[in-house]
Amino acid sequence: MVEQLTCRPLSQEDKAAICAWRYPGEYGVYDFPSLAEMAEQGTGFMAPGACGNYLGWHGEGTLIGFTKLQAEEKGIFVGIGVNPAHLSQGWGRRILEKAALLCQERWPGKPLYLIVRTWNQRAIRCYKKAGFVIDGPPFEMTTGMGPGTFYRMTRS
Repeated sequence: MVEQLTCRPLSQEDKAAICAWRYPGEYGVYDFPSLAEMAEQGTGFMAPGACGNYLGWHGEGTLIGFTKLQAEEKGIFVGIGVNPAHLSQGWGRRILEKAALLCQERWPGKPLYLIVRTWNQRAIRCYKKAGFVIDGPPFEMTTGMGPGTFYRMTRS
């Protein structure tokens, strides 16, 4: 039996849990600062007006991951984070598939896109399984988590 995956807006407890997640090795670039630091800086899910863009995805009685869904003129930006305890178990693909359905309900006909660091082959495989394709050459960019080389991936 496949565990049900449900979503809801991030609670304060969800936000605190996400800030406590720690990824191993080079994946540590995805670690968030403390909730207090994010609130003080007004960044991430603590940025003014950002609350409605973030959803927590729950399964197995715990927070499995979260998404950021942000409508833009030409498409919907999708950001995703998966609890390090649940990586490489198919949850990322399932979250993205459900998020894509939710986006089509909210913003019919708008394509989805995300960005991913080129070295993150685990995430790229996950995104491809969820129907995303690499759209163009790699590019340099600085995000809230630092500089890097990224691919843009899209899903129609």
